[in-house]
Amino acid sequence: MGADDAIHVETPENVRTDQDLQPLAVAKILAKVADQVKPDLIITGKQAIDDDCGQTGQMLAGLLNWPQATYASQLEVKDGAQGAKVTREVEGGLEVLDVPFPAVMTTDLRLNTPRYVTLPNIMKARKKALKTIPVADLGVDITPRLETVEVDEPPKRAAGKKIDSVDELVAELKSKDLI
Repeated sequence: MGADDAIHVETPENVRTDQDLQPLAVAKILAKVADQVKPDLIITGKQAIDDDCGQTGQMLAGLLNWPQATYASQLEVKDGAQGAKVTREVEGGLEVLDVPFPAVMTTDLRLNTPRYVTLPNIMKARKKALKTIPVADLGVDITPRLETVEVDEPPKRAAGKKIDSVDELVAELKSKDLI
């Protein structure tokens, strides 16, 4: 999709990335890589699909002590690449933020529509170098700190009831001490 280089942080085989690699550990890994690479902007997703936490980008910004713009639906890099204008959808409208670089941004699904990759570009990408770094070389403790104890479904809701008149509705609400 246009990356000049890539870094693959390799975890040990016994680490299940869907359960054992928690948001704080991922944020610490990304912070160590950011210290090495010195990027102007780190873009992460809004939330992970496996644990649905939505914490990594915010934790990363905190660890790096960088400004952050969360849930971005539009991004415009300012002239001179000193920062960005970020639009986010909030309840009741849009919020526009000016964020200086370096910064961390989490994305909303409306940020862009990825283009389809062509076969020639796939072939070019295969020739690009992929740097692999074992997580142990970064000195990050990825030991899980949270444990899921139990996951339960909410109780089943009672069936609804049709009411034919306002008087009947008022009587029903009074009988349940709701008014």
